[in-house]
Amino acid sequence: MRREKQFRGISMRLARNYLENLGGTAVDDTTVEADDWRVDLSAEKVAIGPSIELTEVSVAFEADDEFGEENFEQLVADFSRKAMRAGG
Repeated sequence: MRREKQFRGISMRLARNYLENLGGTAVDDTTVEADDWRVDLSAEKVAIGPSIELTEVSVAFEADDEFGEENFEQLVADFSRKAMRAGG
């Protein structure tokens, strides 16, 4: 299973922290792993209007089929709830 989502208003550091709170371990600055899942992070600046830029963090979730689709959906939802609160 694989899903990629983008979030604005959070940093890579904060995304890693959220994933660690969900049971993962940071392997390096862009990868967090648990026994049954892995997340790869990347970030880029995106233009919002003519003069404002925000950091957009891409979060690529991956899990083996054994993890289960329900567990996978819950992981993505739990992270999304944490990330949505970050911006204010």
